[in-house]
Amino acid sequence: MIAILGTGKMGEALLSGLLRAGFKPGDVLATARRTERAKDLEERYGVRTVSNAEAAKSADTIILAVKPQDMASLLGEIAPHVPADLLVISAAAGITTSFVESRLGGDIPVVRVMSNTPVLVDEAMSVISAGAHASEEHLRRTEDLLRPVGKVLRIPESQQDAATALSGSGPAYFFYLVEAMVDAGILLGMPRAAALDMVTQSIVGAAIMLRDSGEHPVILREAVTSPGGTTIAAIAELERHSVRAAFLAAIEAARNRGRELAEG
Repeated sequence: MIAILGTGKMGEALLSGLLRAGFKPGDVLATARRTERAKDLEERYGVRTVSNAEAAKSADTIILAVKPQDMASLLGEIAPHVPADLLVISAAAGITTSFVESRLGGDIPVVRVMSNTPVLVDEAMSVISAGAHASEEHLRRTEDLLRPVGKVLRIPESQQDAATALSGSGPAYFFYLVEAMVDAGILLGMPRAAALDMVTQSIVGAAIMLRDSGEHPVILREAVTSPGGTTIAAIAELERHSVRAAFLAAIEAARNRGRELAEG
């Protein structure tokens, strides 16, 4: 039995992914703060919603998907009900495995996960790190849960805050870029729908090329960048506006904000 504690946007994305991966609604429990939200989850997915304490007692794996600032109170609520053999998967940005372990007590195995919203289309990027008491078996169990909905990568926990900023928030940067490119198309006289179609397909195609070719992005970019051509004119303008530096600063800011949220 798997329980998702805190079934908000990310929790729901993981829930729907598990069901698409073959888990039956009867194999998954969910918790929600508001009664109307719990009712909506039951009607939409056919899962049973329970209290956090009941979820901790009934499941053999729980996924903590609450906001970072709500994690301490959730752990305090479930700590008296957590069995020793429970696998705890923490999906809250900035929350360390030691934070979870210290509040649950004992030798509870904890695996820290950062996934992202493309879990909704089975193309998530999930990175996982083992806590002090998590074994190879616990990592494999976590990978088995996440692999049907995307790619899974093991990283040291010291890199988790960076992963949160890079891939956890990454889809938002992508949508922001698409929005800007579509606006540029409109500025040049293109209908919005046509501009969105062209930008979306261009980026999907480019992403697949990058993933499947094994080439470095610089090589792929240079293949499009002819001497004195249109692409180099555009790139020169991006460099003039320090777009690369802005991305570096933005992702660093996201990393720092994640740390701040975890500290409360």
